[in-house]
Amino acid sequence: MSRKSPDSVIHVTVAFGEGAGKVPLNAIAEREKKYLPKPKITYKMIQEYIEKKYGFKVHTAYIAEVKRSLGLKMYDAPNAVEELKHPRKRPPKEKIEAITDALKYFEVI
Repeated sequence: MSRKSPDSVIHVTVAFGEGAGKVPLNAIAEREKKYLPKPKITYKMIQEYIEKKYGFKVHTAYIAEVKRSLGLKMYDAPNAVEELKHPRKRPPKEKIEAITDALKYFEVI
């Protein structure tokens, strides 16, 4: 920010609506949709999708393990420990495929 006064001023007049020389409001609304952030995909959404499509439930640890193996962004858990008491269990093959399908469905990968 500056306390100086501007050297020059440009006046712009924009006419909205339909017709020649006017900017249509529909085009502005469509362009705005491209700039909206994608909704955050939660583990619960992934679990619900898998249960609806495949008919079985998956644990959040399996989702985290698949995301970790794919190199996707993981958030730091506030209750995370430095060293695990037990090694992580690999999810079964059919659950890995279902989780990967869900991640593709939600456009995470």
